[in-house]
Amino acid sequence: MAQQFDLEEAAEEAEDLPDPREIVSKDEEIPIEELFDEDFMQENTDFDTFEEMVAASPSDATSVDDLELVPDGEWDEFVAETTVFDDEEEMVFAVRDHWVAEKLGLN
Repeated sequence: MAQQFDLEEAAEEAEDLPDPREIVSKDEEIPIEELFDEDFMQENTDFDTFEEMVAASPSDATSVDDLELVPDGEWDEFVAETTVFDDEEEMVFAVRDHWVAEKLGLN
């Protein structure tokens, strides 16, 4: 199981946090490559980039744009084998916390 970053605790200890609306707008989409940045990937996976991870998956996917080609169960197994996470859900929550912490300057 992956080491969990306590985002709430870090936010409570922070001196000055920016307004969340200055970080990302309500309907703004965040590119997946921005979420799964190189720091996150190198620290938590066998890959340097998310694109590399998708291309290495046991599917027809060759890029992030093809991610939907990877069957869910197959992706969960691949995540468990090639990352510090047990499944996709755990990895997604971890990358969410990583991204927020980066944007708020909590890392």
